[in-house]
Amino acid sequence: MMVRLQKYLAEAGVASRRASEQIILAGRVRVNGAVVTELGAKVDPGRDHVSLDGKPLRARRKIYLALNKPRGVVCSRQDERGRPTLFELLPKEWGHLHSAGRLDFNSEGLIFLTNDGAFSLRLTHPRFGVRKKYLATVEGRADDELLETLTRGVYHQGERLKAERVRLISNGPSRCVIELELAEGKYREVRRLFQSQGRTVRRLQRIQIGKIKLGELRPGKWRTLTETEIKSLLET
Repeated sequence: MMVRLQKYLAEAGVASRRASEQIILAGRVRVNGAVVTELGAKVDPGRDHVSLDGKPLRARRKIYLALNKPRGVVCSRQDERGRPTLFELLPKEWGHLHSAGRLDFNSEGLIFLTNDGAFSLRLTHPRFGVRKKYLATVEGRADDELLETLTRGVYHQGERLKAERVRLISNGPSRCVIELELAEGKYREVRRLFQSQGRTVRRLQRIQIGKIKLGELRPGKWRTLTETEIKSLLET
């Protein structure tokens, strides 16, 4: 598959696409021995030989990981408050990965890490509507009115929040457990849904993204996604 030269440079870890354009215009890139300065130029990663300042380049292998984020860990690469980060759970050679979406500090569960920007966009942009499931442990007993409100939708801080589906897992006198399925993934959407009803979420765990389930993956552990799983996410 042919790709734009600046995209190839970015995927090889040279620089961002925009910065790679300036490198190309400066005449520092050769394709099969010939200097290329056209931004529209394309290369075949499997056949063409690309070099920068005389040194051969190779696009980085695409990596796709599923990780069970523990509670009390941030998704940022660095934290100004010194809190543990997601990336401390990974081998050092995967420090260039980024998280496809986020979970807040007190939330836990399934999150993907990758070096594929298109994959991340597919999972996080509302227009693709990739479904995500959560288990929320909430203070107070649930009733039909609460469940109906969650699926009907509410307005909170100028935004409409809505669960596509809800399912009552357990219902005790002081707390309940509710499974929610969301399509948009707005900022802290599950917590804000319950906050709008005067409820406090005591535990929030993401258990599924698209067709990929958290399963038996232990907190703080990761695994690579299979080709079938990656394909299912891109086709969602």
